[in-house]
Amino acid sequence: MEKTITVLPGDGIGLEVVKATTAVLDKTAELYGHSFKYQYADIGGASIDKHDNPLPQETIDTCLNSDGVLLGAVGGPKWDNLPGDKRPEKGLLGIRKALNLFANLRPVTGHESLTDSSTLRKEVVDNVDLMIVRELTGGLYFGEPQERREVDGEEAAVDTLQYKKSEIERIVRQAFELAQVRSKKLTSVDKANVLESSRLWREVAEEVSKDYPDVELDHMLVDNAAMQLIRDPKQFDVVVTENMFGDILSDEASMLTGSLGMLPSASIGSETPGLYEPVHGSAPDIAGQGKANPLAAISSAAMMLKYSFGLHEEAAAIDRAVSTVLTDGHRTGDIAKEGEDVLSTDDMLEKVLQALK
Repeated sequence: MEKTITVLPGDGIGLEVVKATTAVLDKTAELYGHSFKYQYADIGGASIDKHDNPLPQETIDTCLNSDGVLLGAVGGPKWDNLPGDKRPEKGLLGIRKALNLFANLRPVTGHESLTDSSTLRKEVVDNVDLMIVRELTGGLYFGEPQERREVDGEEAAVDTLQYKKSEIERIVRQAFELAQVRSKKLTSVDKANVLESSRLWREVAEEVSKDYPDVELDHMLVDNAAMQLIRDPKQFDVVVTENMFGDILSDEASMLTGSLGMLPSASIGSETPGLYEPVHGSAPDIAGQGKANPLAAISSAAMMLKYSFGLHEEAAAIDRAVSTVLTDGHRTGDIAKEGEDVLSTDDMLEKVLQALK
């Protein structure tokens, strides 16, 4: 199989983790007789420095002309004082919108060998296996207007939250489809006791559920969901929610595994290339020092093989390699306990490549 992958390194440790990831993809291609071609483009702060734009049209066109997109990370304090429409994060929001990627999939899988890295008790996080499905292209982050105005004689800021029924239906349906091939349990998270958009969300979820009678649907308010993720995460299988709630809950869920450096993600649509990226940020404090954990980016590439290319065996091989490395006790600094040997980014990559053999 021949596939073209657009690589968007972005900022900070993004450059380091995508470099490691393409090495793993190359090894996988070699082992299974595939060919992956890479084309590189700019996004985020690096793109602002180069093009005065966090998402040039050239980057969008390059992504559209590919089979999958691998992204590192965007942002950093260097660009914190720029206007909102010039911030690196606008590049990330923009590429999701441009590719019509409406579903963000964030698996949270507890590795038994890493339970001591979590701040929660071992019995709480052992065998956690859930999938958060976050709506990506609507809600508060894309509402209009987003503006400053005068209210009662003083400066005020206005953001608006809007969802169309069709936007809710397609993300909820995606979540039901995932639940069907997992444990047939779906939790829809909203704030229906306060927000009209959440009341519509809940109505649509109930309507779609009629097409999936084999899937158990529960509704949960977002504040309760935040608590339950920490109290008893094993009660969840697939969790579907709107954009901002999903952003917050998925980062909270990352700590079940002990580190943001461990979580992959996939952003998918219906007819455009999927976007695959680690959940972690650009970590400018360790950028360029060889300290970054590449495992989340590597696992994101495994999701690309599975969801965009249909290469399930190859994806499973990468996942097994990551699991083997962790079981064997290899750690980067973010997941290492006091006294444990700490591997560099390149050292961790080498361990994964050896496990793939």
